[in-house]
Amino acid sequence: MDKDQKKAMKKAWQKREIEAQEASIPIPKEDLKALFDWLDRPNVPPCDHTLNETIQFLTSRNLDVEKTTEWLRENGGYCDCEVIFNVEEKVVRFLKK
Repeated sequence: MDKDQKKAMKKAWQKREIEAQEASIPIPKEDLKALFDWLDRPNVPPCDHTLNETIQFLTSRNLDVEKTTEWLRENGGYCDCEVIFNVEEKVVRFLKK
């Protein structure tokens, strides 16, 4: 296997990984972007180490709270600030699409 073939295989693998992660998001991408904006808004209350702000947002949009919070936790979002610092960082690359 030559260098170009290895590069092509790596690129294809990375694409599949991104597509799988994107497909796993339990809410529309627009809502996920809005959640990140909501949690990163000016004068947001200090993080109380819960997902209270996230749950409030999801509830206000009639989104699946249980499924979404489970997905957020699987991706490092155990509280509102971790949703911004961990989850957003992981998924930002395909939210720009």
